[in-house]
Amino acid sequence: MIGRREALKLLGAGVAAACAAGPAAAAPQFPKGAVIRTVLKDVAPEELSGGATLFHEHLSLAPDFLPKWMSLARSLFPGRGAASNSAPPPAAPASPAPPAQPFFMRDAELMSAELSAAARDGVACIVDGGHPDMGRDLDFLKQISAKSRLPIVAGFGYYAQPFYPPEIASWNEEQIAAELIRQAKTQPVGALGEIGTWDVMTADERKVFRAVARAQLETGLAIFTHTNFGKGAMEQLDLLESMGVKPDRVAVGHVGGLTADPTVEVQKSICQRGAFVGFDRQGGPGDAAQVRMVMTLVEAGYADCLLFSSDFSGGGNQLKRNGGAGYAKTVTVFAPKLREAGMDEKMLHAILADNPRRLLAFVPQQPHA
Repeated sequence: MIGRREALKLLGAGVAAACAAGPAAAAPQFPKGAVIRTVLKDVAPEELSGGATLFHEHLSLAPDFLPKWMSLARSLFPGRGAASNSAPPPAAPASPAPPAQPFFMRDAELMSAELSAAARDGVACIVDGGHPDMGRDLDFLKQISAKSRLPIVAGFGYYAQPFYPPEIASWNEEQIAAELIRQAKTQPVGALGEIGTWDVMTADERKVFRAVARAQLETGLAIFTHTNFGKGAMEQLDLLESMGVKPDRVAVGHVGGLTADPTVEVQKSICQRGAFVGFDRQGGPGDAAQVRMVMTLVEAGYADCLLFSSDFSGGGNQLKRNGGAGYAKTVTVFAPKLREAGMDEKMLHAILADNPRRLLAFVPQQPHA
């Protein structure tokens, strides 16, 4: 782990290098009128060029979401998760009971301080991957964004089969798409995500993915997905493309979990089709394998398809206040490991700052809600 000053110095050096290196390192070009839609306002993509945009984190979850997630994970995938960066940490011992405190994702003062710390560490924007079936609170996101002055992009949609609201079972894909389009027009949401398959894609999950594709084509908003450690990644992309979604509007999530294949063939296939691959559970003990995978993709020429984030959703022990790396751990913990592996600052800046802006930027048909 590196300190805040070193992180800012290195990220700033990457910005300077990108600006000074000439046409080959020119900033990405965005369509006229393109914006990134945050919970407070639409911002020009260029406004977020000075730091990392973390494309998949969690800032607002219901207090019972993680216990439910862990219960399902243990029942469906015994033996998986605890050793991975991805899974929430084990539950705290029952005794002694801690003093009653609000869940940290319901504590606006605490979360604002954590976001301010992330901004000081080089984060320019955070995408919250929650939506109502996870207990995401848009007003809370607005509050902590305003207080911390860190832009937040709110995801929306439906997570995965075990978390669907009851109406999904009876609605057809046109009805689901209509509801998503309604939300896009009336709420300050900026990306469809995270949209998931829990394991093998179910009939309802297929229906939701088709509806998400319809909503993407109507709104232009990007999609980022949840996979079970990369399982089902190609099926997700196949389905979205079959509906007419352009691959460069899609980030397939959690593919860093496919550590059993050192040749990263699945990730290469996603990149070859022009979609983004999400290495989005960074900053923990599983980083070494993912650094090797990332460097293999870079050497194959796919740096412009990479996205990094940490999927911050675990216990409060990860917070800055409690001695953890906080929401900037992609920048302060994972990025230094890539430098040690030989990645130069210009490329690292492009992955952290440019790639997510290319994914998120769109030309809106509706004003900010």
